[in-house]
Amino acid sequence: MPGQGPVPGQGPGQVRNDTGPNGPARGDFNAPGRPGYIPGGFRENDQVRDYEQVRRDRQEFSADGRTYYREPGRVIVQDRNGYLIRHDENERFRDLDPRGYRYERRGDDYVSYIDRPGGDRIYTITDDDGRLVRRYRRFADGREVVIIDNSYAGPPRPIYDDVVVLPPPDVRIPRDRYVVEYDQADPDLVYEALTAPPVVAVDRRYTLDQIRYSPDLRARMRSVDIDTINFDTGSWIVTPDQARRLSVIADAINRAIRANPQEVFLIEGYTDAVGSDIDNLSLSDRRAQSVATVLTQQFQVPPENLTTQGYGEQYLKVNTQGPSRENRRVTVRRITPLLQQGGGQGQAAPPPR
Repeated sequence: MPGQGPVPGQGPGQVRNDTGPNGPARGDFNAPGRPGYIPGGFRENDQVRDYEQVRRDRQEFSADGRTYYREPGRVIVQDRNGYLIRHDENERFRDLDPRGYRYERRGDDYVSYIDRPGGDRIYTITDDDGRLVRRYRRFADGREVVIIDNSYAGPPRPIYDDVVVLPPPDVRIPRDRYVVEYDQADPDLVYEALTAPPVVAVDRRYTLDQIRYSPDLRARMRSVDIDTINFDTGSWIVTPDQARRLSVIADAINRAIRANPQEVFLIEGYTDAVGSDIDNLSLSDRRAQSVATVLTQQFQVPPENLTTQGYGEQYLKVNTQGPSRENRRVTVRRITPLLQQGGGQGQAAPPPR
């Protein structure tokens, strides 16, 4: 069966599951002076039990005139305009299938994969610095569909150079259709928001990191605010009773993906303004990832069609420095047109570099 074969070019002993592309062997490649280098990189065995452990393990670095904070599975950079966070792109997939996760080194890249029900296989290609180069799905019948492809963008840039400055979009639809309040919306409105085109024209395609770090770019797409999920203080666990509330948005996402297997949805995490900027940014990123994991584990949303990002307290929904339920939220946004504008549809996945 085509979907069950080894990664192309794989030789004996190259596939491993004891450590991953961000494990100890990475140290030789994630080195100062390499393009896109971030001090500390990632380590696969960064398993955390609670947020107190995250704080204890956090390390501070200085490079290129900026301050970096490395913690399990994440790196935070302090830039002149605030903080940005980048996470291990493989962490969510290892969590979904700890025993079946595999990877191999191919030149300057790492190729990892997990098998999914039905014989499909999800491939993720990351570079030396842990950045996502390409993610695609190989179906059991041998068909391949590219989900995310950043390889066209050239050499990796420092994280802060991925911020795209654009004018805010001129939104001419009602506010309640532009930002849908999940707890008040019917399923048809949720589906509409997650399949709608950009509210203003998009003139070119953007990389995933450019979308993640550019608020006015993301604002070109409608969104759904899931304010029915409330996390305990210092926790990123989605409790079973709250997980059940995700069924409507999971149905909408699954329906959209059945219509177009290349759809990509960004799960965004936000906090209120209580606590430090760094703690809030880290917590929001972990919470977004937890919601994505629940959508896959409990509602069979294909994991490769989801991506996540935390924003902490940077974009408060309610302008208050105190505790706020409305600010502790998760938002879901379709980003397919931003990733694929100007690119082809239904393209086959090129072989790993």
